[in-house]
Amino acid sequence: MANDDYKGILVYIERRRDGTVAPVGPELLGKGRGLADKLGAELAAAAFGPGAAELSAELFAMGADNVYVVEHDLLKDFRPRPYAKALAQLAREAKPTVILAGATTQGRDLAAAAATYLKTGLSADCVGLEVDDAGLLKQTRVSCGGRVMSDWVTPEARPQFATVRPKVMKALEPDRSRAGETTHFNVDLTPDDDVGEVLSFLEAKETVNLGEADIIVSGGRGLGNPEGFELVRELAACLDAAVGASRAAVDAGWIEYAHQVGQTGRTVSPKLYVACGISGAVQHLAGMGTADVIVAINKDEEAPIFKIATYGIVGDLYEVVPALIEEIKNRRG
Repeated sequence: MANDDYKGILVYIERRRDGTVAPVGPELLGKGRGLADKLGAELAAAAFGPGAAELSAELFAMGADNVYVVEHDLLKDFRPRPYAKALAQLAREAKPTVILAGATTQGRDLAAAAATYLKTGLSADCVGLEVDDAGLLKQTRVSCGGRVMSDWVTPEARPQFATVRPKVMKALEPDRSRAGETTHFNVDLTPDDDVGEVLSFLEAKETVNLGEADIIVSGGRGLGNPEGFELVRELAACLDAAVGASRAAVDAGWIEYAHQVGQTGRTVSPKLYVACGISGAVQHLAGMGTADVIVAINKDEEAPIFKIATYGIVGDLYEVVPALIEEIKNRRG
C-alpha cells in the first residue's frame, strides 16, 4: 500500500486503573496537535476499555479531532496481547501515518507488540518529535547512556511509530468549546488472545515520586559530598518538595538512582525546580527544562544551567540555601 494512503496522527490514550486519563495522554495530544497542523492532517485519539466513550469530550478539549472508542471484554484490564492486537486492527483501518504512545511501562509493552503486528518500525523512548521538510516524522532519541542524541526517520514503513517519554511534551490548555467525531471501533478478539489472567493489583510503595511532584529541589556535584543532600532535603521539606539529583551525584554514590533527574533518569516538568550545585549538562537540562520556573544556585556564573534558569543565584550554595530556608520558615511562621 502506498504511503500516500496513510493520513493523520493517532495517539494511544493510556488510562489509570480508575479509568481516568494518564498524564502522558494530554502531553502527546498537545504535541500531536502541532504535528498534525504542520502536516495539514487530523489528530485522532484511541481510548480502550470500559467507559472509554465517556472520555470523548475531555480528549476533544485536549486537541483531538476524532476519538476512537475501543471497548471489548478482553480490554477490561491492560494485557499486552489483546491491547496490541486491538491497536494494530485500528491502525490498519484508520491508516494513520504516525502513531504515538507514552514511553511508560504500559506504553512500551504495548507499542513493541503492536509494531510487530503491523510490521513497522518503532522509535522507542523519544525525547523530541518534529516534522521535517519531506513531511516525515523526525524522532529524537537518547543513546549511549545519555551521552548521544540522534534523530531518526522512517522513509518507507508506515505507520511511523514512536513512544515518547512522559514530561518532555507540554499538554495544551483544555478548550472545552472544541468538539469532534466519536467512532466506536469493533475489534476482533478471541479467547485465545487472553493468554494471561489478572489475579490482583498491588500498589507500589514509591518513596520518590518525581514525575508527579509540583516542586523539586535537586542537588548536584557542586554539593561536594553526600552530606550536602541533608541541606537539599531540608530545603525540600520547607517547600513540600521532592528531592532530585543530577547523574553526577548519583554516580558518586551520594544518593539513590530513584532521585536522578535527566535523560538517563526521570524526565520531570514541575511548577518549580530548584537546582543546587548543578552545572547543567545537556542530559540534565533535557530532563527538567520544561519546568515552569527554574531557580539555579551555583557559584560558577558560567554554568550552562543559568542559560535556561528563570532566576539565577551566583554564590556558595552553603550560604545561599540556609538563607533561603530561614526566610521560608520566617514567612511561613
